[in-house]
Amino acid sequence: MLARIAAIVFVAIAITATVIEMTREDAPVPASTAPALQPSADPLRATLRRCQQLGEAAASDADCLAAWAESRDRFLGRTPAPSTPAASNTREGQ
Repeated sequence: MLARIAAIVFVAIAITATVIEMTREDAPVPASTAPALQPSADPLRATLRRCQQLGEAAASDADCLAAWAESRDRFLGRTPAPSTPAASNTREGQ
């Protein structure tokens, strides 16, 4: 009988502590005085925004095609392919 009463008291204390913890309001986090990190100006980002605004016309815009290729290369971690005609001449000779 005493063990049952002890168990009921323990459960009641646990429930009370849980309710108190759940209703407690956290103090507001003070604003940081450090300046917010601003990404540096990226011309590729500006070009991609312009292409986004062009809509379907961007598919035939050379600047947009180049920007998308550069963005894809950055994402995939590839170095951009050289745009010299020497690379295309080696394939033609084979």
